[in-house]
Amino acid sequence: MSGSAEASPDPDESGIEVTESAAEEAIDLLVSEDMDTDVAGLRLYVQQGGCAGLSYGMRFEHEPEDEDEVFDHHDLRVIVDPASLDYVEGSVLDYEGGLQGAGFHVTNPNVVSECGCGESFRT
Repeated sequence: MSGSAEASPDPDESGIEVTESAAEEAIDLLVSEDMDTDVAGLRLYVQQGGCAGLSYGMRFEHEPEDEDEVFDHHDLRVIVDPASLDYVEGSVLDYEGGLQGAGFHVTNPNVVSECGCGESFRT
């Protein structure tokens, strides 16, 4: 069982939602990297790859680029480039921990199918 806050994507909402548990975990990681959480954030992006064709990527950024969209939730900045936003609009970023391992998970209303391991998707 994950200890994360419940959230589900709303297709009528634009942007990216973030659960409180995902924000707390990401902020803790940003702070451990000595990054300024007022400017730095978690970049969520989509790249070619995986058995279903597309996969998510995440990394920390010291600051967004001019063309990026920035979504602030629970004091976390989520940075998304315009091309990736087309794929992840309306998604929820969550953090799950448990016996099967811990990690960030994207619930995306735009996904038509996912691969068996859940690492890649198709829209």
